[in-house]
Parts: sequence; structure tokens; C-alpha cells
Amino acid sequence: MGLLAVLVGSVHEQLSKSSFGVIIGAGFFSFCVLAIILNVLHQLVFRNPHEPPLVFNWVPFFGNTIVYGIDPYKFFFACRQKYGDVFTFILLGKRTTVCLGTKGNEFILNGKLKDANAEEIYSPLTTPVFGTGVVYDCPNSKLMEQKKFVKFGLTTEALRSYVPLIAQEVVDFTSRCPSFQGARGTVNITACMAELTLYTASRSLQGKEVREKFDASFADLYHDLDMGFAPINFMLPWAPLPHNRKRDYAQRKMAQTYTEIVKARRDAGGEKNSEDMIWNLMSCVYKNGNPIPDVEIAHMMIALLMAGQHSSSSTSAWILLRLATRPDILEELYQEQVSVLGADLPSLTFDALQRLPLNSQVVRETLRMHAPIHSIMRKVKQPLAIPGTSYTIPDSHVLLAAPGVTSNTDEFFPNSAEWEPHRWDAGSGQATMNEEDDEKIDYGYGLVTKGASSPYLPFGAGRHRCIGEAFAYVQLGTVTAMMVRRFKLRNMEGVKGVVGTDYSSLFSRPLSPAVVLWERRQQENDGKGCVYKEPLEQS
Repeated sequence: MGLLAVLVGSVHEQLSKSSFGVIIGAGFFSFCVLAIILNVLHQLVFRNPHEPPLVFNWVPFFGNTIVYGIDPYKFFFACRQKYGDVFTFILLGKRTTVCLGTKGNEFILNGKLKDANAEEIYSPLTTPVFGTGVVYDCPNSKLMEQKKFVKFGLTTEALRSYVPLIAQEVVDFTSRCPSFQGARGTVNITACMAELTLYTASRSLQGKEVREKFDASFADLYHDLDMGFAPINFMLPWAPLPHNRKRDYAQRKMAQTYTEIVKARRDAGGEKNSEDMIWNLMSCVYKNGNPIPDVEIAHMMIALLMAGQHSSSSTSAWILLRLATRPDILEELYQEQVSVLGADLPSLTFDALQRLPLNSQVVRETLRMHAPIHSIMRKVKQPLAIPGTSYTIPDSHVLLAAPGVTSNTDEFFPNSAEWEPHRWDAGSGQATMNEEDDEKIDYGYGLVTKGASSPYLPFGAGRHRCIGEAFAYVQLGTVTAMMVRRFKLRNMEGVKGVVGTDYSSLFSRPLSPAVVLWERRQQENDGKGCVYKEPLEQS
């Protein structure tokens, strides 16, 4: 007691001589130290053997958030080596259980709705951006109907009509873009493809009226709405921050623009004259007999624009960045077109695109290495036993699947860290694909393969599998083929490999700037005889 009394007396004497600010600071520091000590002791002493192992962390609430956020895949692979395929980490105060491998993908992505759902995870983030009544802001049964409407609108005939529209947009953009003027130069691929894919998606999937508005204020509204996916909005989507006020204004204005387009089409007689998605949704009816309200059409179109553009711009940028590191593959792509389509390189069509296997393999290989979404989450609704283990996941946890881990594992893709489109050659034995053997199931939007047992899942699996997969392959294939026709690409002098990945948003993408050298192909070999028109005005 004597020693304790001396210590207490000494502390009291020091505090009595200190300012109020110093006392507050010392108290806060002491609180933080105590919290860290208690957090560490709790992990060491109170481990539950019936739950997955907890990744060690120092700071309460933040836990492993920073390490995970900097490089999710590096974090996953490190944890997998130490803890196995199943482990739990702390993500902004939430215990998040990761299940890796094909079995983990199957467990989470094909989980039953009563066990785990996506709505509670994503609705707070996406509803202010997309709008009410659609996607995650409605019952799952209604979402499945909405997915069916979109999927059935992406017919082969629609995709066929999109190819020349997308091809023309590539010609127009590269002719007027300041970064592509002259015979050679440099370009920031990340920014370039973000802009180009806005034009290609809006002209094909969204419709002519939407595309025309992207040359004016619509692009600014899109940018403000896109800020709704800022990292802070994973925690505070409702906060009255400046970027959220701009997000809400942009969402209202864009929704108004879409409803005006729908109204104008109805007023003009409602005769379908193109294959865009607005026409398709205008004719769709829910199971209860009600047509889709115009405001929901607007919100669904915003969702298609936002979700599709992010994944397409990211993947198309990665494709060109990878081709810049492999001029041999780029030249092989060009010669494939010359050999298959003819030396005059006629207009690119949907059928012609199907005859370019290496072009498709470049897209597929890029998606394998650079899946647009690194983490797919679900909220646990009731305690779940993990098959093949003794673990039970409490309903307070969040589930996380990372299909990109399996697609970057040597077990399924030998030398997986190497970008090699020829691994997809028939009989190469360098790529594992078994989705075609999977059971088919109808979640409410048509038969699809469960698909989760495949190690290649860039578009997810299960009831929330991306319905825009076919459109994505067409858009990416067309953009790739047209860029190959027009340009040669290579890395800057002294630069090896590609830039790192930006994981700060819901969608991963190349870090910007990502600058490469380009050289325009000789005019006589650049689409000679094709019907694409060079713009009259160039800037």
C-alpha cells in the first residue's frame, strides 16, 4: 500500500500542476493504451474454439481494416497461409468471416436467402446512388424480377446491334481526344478508358438520348453521383457531407432526365426503334400485373450505368495496360483480325467478334487477374455451420467471399501471376474451367449455372450473379479489337509491368495515372474499307 500511495500521490501532484488540455490528452492516451491492452488480452484468453480463428489485431474497432484496405488480396493470401481457408477479421468494428477457395465461394455465393443476404450490406451504400425501389432497396423477389427484365433485354439481337455502335464510339473518341492527336504520344489509360466506356455504354445499352446528354452536363452529374461510392460512405452514407449533397442532387436530376426520356418516347407513340434497355423496360410488367413505374425505370437505368461502367472501365484499362507490356500479344491480336476478317479490316460485327478467339482470351485472362470486385459480402441472418469444419458463424458476423483468390492461385491456373492469354488455348492445360458441369437453377430471372464451384468467377455466382456478363464481354471485346486496329502500345521507357491496384472504392481499378506510349497504325492498315466515319470536328 505504501508504494501505491506514493504512486497515486505523485500522479496527483503532476496533474495538479498541469493544464486542462494536458490532463485531457493524458486521459485519452491512457484510455487508448488500456483499450489496446484489453483488446489483445481478449484475443489471447477468450478464443472461442467453435468459431473461425480471429486474425490478430491491436486497435479495437479498426482491427485489420487498414491492412485489408491497402491490398485485400495480399491480406487474404497472408491470412490463408496462417489460418487456412476460413478466418475472421475485424472490419470497422464488424467481425467479418472470410471463406476462401471454391468451397468457400460455394458456401457464400450459393447460400440460402434465409441464411445470408446482400441487401443489409449494400443497400445503405447503393440506394442513395441508384434510387429507391430497385436493386437492394426492395424485396429479393422483386430484385429477381428486375434482373429477369434486364437479362431478357440483353438478347443476341440486342448485343448484335451494340457492336457497331461501340466500335463507332471508339473511333469518335480516339479521333477527338487530345491525348490521341498526332502519330504518336502518351496517354493516361485509366482516365481515358473511364471516359470512353461511359460513351460506349451510354450509346448502346442506355440509348441515343442518354449518349447525347453525356456531351453536356450529364457527365458532371455522373461524376457527382459516382462520389456516392467514396470510401467514407461505407460507414456514413447518410452524413450531410458536401459530396453527399452533390450525390443526392445528381441522383434527382439524372432520374428526372430518364423519366423525361421515357415520357417523350411514350408521347411519340411508343414505337420501338432501337434495342436499348429503356425500350425493353418500358414494355416489362411485374408478376402482379403492374408495369414498371417510370421512376423505377429511371433508377434501374442509373444502376446499370453506374455498376456497368465501373467494371468495364477498369477491365478495359487493365487490358490495354497489359497489352502495353506484351507488344507481341498486341501484334498477334492485330494479325488475327487481318487473317480472319481480311486485310482491309471491314466493319466489326457481332459475328466477326465471335471469330476472334485470342481477342476473347485477352478479355478473359484480364478478368482472371483483375476481377472488378475483390470482396463480395453477405450479412449472416442465423448461426451457420461451415461444412467440413467444426466452426459455427454467429448471426452477428458478416460473410466475405473473394473469388479473385482462386483465379490467382497456381492450383487452378499454373503460373497464375503471369498474364498469359494463351493459357486459354484449347488443350493448354493452363486454365481450370468446370462451370459448364454445374447444376442449373432458376432464382427468378431464368436458368443459370450455380457456377460457384468454378475457380473463375469474375461476375460472381448464385442469385446475385451479374446479369450484364454477356454485354460486358461484347463491350470489352469490341473496345479491345478497335483499339488494336488503331494503335500500337508499349510501356514508357524503363517501366516494367503494370501499375498497382487502387482498392479504395467498391470497385478495384488501376492506379492513376497509368501512362503508356502509343503509336498510330498506318492509315492504309487502319480499318480500310470500313464504314466507321471520322468525326468532322476534332479538338
